[in-house]
This record gives sequence, structure tokens and C-alpha cells, in this order.
Amino acid sequence: MSNLFAIAYPDVATAQKVRDELVGLQKQKLVDLEDVVVVERREDGKIKLHQAVSNTGLGAASGALWGGVIGLLFFMPFLGAAVGGATGAAVGASTDTGVDDNFMRQVGEKLEPGKAAVFALVRSATQDKVIPAVAQFGGELLQTSLSQDEEEHLREIAKAAYPASTL
Repeated sequence: MSNLFAIAYPDVATAQKVRDELVGLQKQKLVDLEDVVVVERREDGKIKLHQAVSNTGLGAASGALWGGVIGLLFFMPFLGAAVGGATGAAVGASTDTGVDDNFMRQVGEKLEPGKAAVFALVRSATQDKVIPAVAQFGGELLQTSLSQDEEEHLREIAKAAYPASTL
């Protein structure tokens, strides 16, 4: 079962650094992320989601590849690739994996303009390595799927690992 963490930061640059840190930790096999997204509340109040992976792009590439292969069978690879790419892009755009986009937008509305948050859906993590790496950036824990006791324990670990943290 995955756990959700939403942590607010004073600006989008800091939130993106945290996302990059989490992706780096995933490459080291210290955390297994299902999804990680930066949510920005712009100065004009609009919410922008910075997805780590574009389902539209992946769908278009996959569709173009398979459309081209099928098009080869009918001696029209370019037409097949074009139709497959368009179909794949449409399917990818309508697919929402990981953290629900509407939920992130709702929580993003609570942020002050100019601030950002990182939403991380974590399957598993090596807590003694991951928490200090994230706590060094500070931030305010907005929401988790942890129990109250687990959330309080997380805050205590973060404070011990990095005293300036407000997790």
C-alpha cells in the first residue's frame, strides 16, 4: 500500500529541488515512488501541475510505434504511425495515474500565491535516509495518508534529522 505526502514550500524552485532529490533517491533504490508531482499556485491564483511523467507524450510515442508497425502490414507505415500517435496521445491525455489531479488542485487552492507543494505517492522508503534528505529543504507537511501517531512520529524524526525542518 502506498502512502501520500503533500509538503508545501515557499516557491516552485524549492519544490522542484525536492522532487529532483526524491527522484535521485529512487535511482539509489532508497525510495519507491508511484508518483511525484509539483503543484504550483501562481501569483494570479491559477494552479499548475508539474507532472514528472507526461502520459500524453508516452501515449503518443507508443501509439506511433505500434501504428507504424501495423501500418507496415498494409504498406502504409506513415499513415499508421500518424493515426497511432494521435490515438495514443488521446488515450494518454485521458489517463490519470498516481495522485488524482483534481485532489492536487483542491489542495493547491489552499496554498498562498507564489508557493508550491510536492505530492509524493510512496510505495516504500528507507526512512533513515529519505527523511533527512527531504527535511533539509524545510517545508510544511500539509497532508499525509498516515495515521495521527505515524504522522507525529514522522515530524519527530524530521526534527531530529534536521532541526530547522517544519515537517
